[in-house]
Amino acid sequence: MVTIENYSGLYKLTSNQLIDAPLDKVWDYFSNPVNLQSLTPSDLSFEIQSLPRGSMKEGDIISYKIQIFPFIKTNWVTEIKSVELLRCFVDEQRYGPYKMWHHRHTFIAKGEKTEMIDEVHFKLPFGLVSSILYLPYIKPKLLGIFNYRFERVNEIFKLK
Repeated sequence: MVTIENYSGLYKLTSNQLIDAPLDKVWDYFSNPVNLQSLTPSDLSFEIQSLPRGSMKEGDIISYKIQIFPFIKTNWVTEIKSVELLRCFVDEQRYGPYKMWHHRHTFIAKGEKTEMIDEVHFKLPFGLVSSILYLPYIKPKLLGIFNYRFERVNEIFKLK
């Protein structure tokens, strides 16, 4: 389930999912930035531009290109701010479509399954323009992206 709440201009998106796979397999998949492309809807034309070498670690910088509106692409650069092996990691936008983006990925073993919790705190750019676009475009787009991801995760881990 995906929800978005607004706290006076600071938004919080929360997604919670129980994955039918053990923690180590889920962690291996999500801690590899290459896999982000398989979790992103095709209409975003998501392209990874640069990746860290080796396993993910604090301080890694990852750059992407993403289509935010039809025919409008932008660069998105994130930094891995913290990593707690087999527990959680945080990525933050350094440059991109949001004024602020802080994404915490948490993983909890539940027997042979894994609970995955995403918490994203974000602020919109462009003041009034973004506020006007939030309800008809931005919120449905974000909900669509995370709902797509939810379905893809179910498909991916049924295959493994």
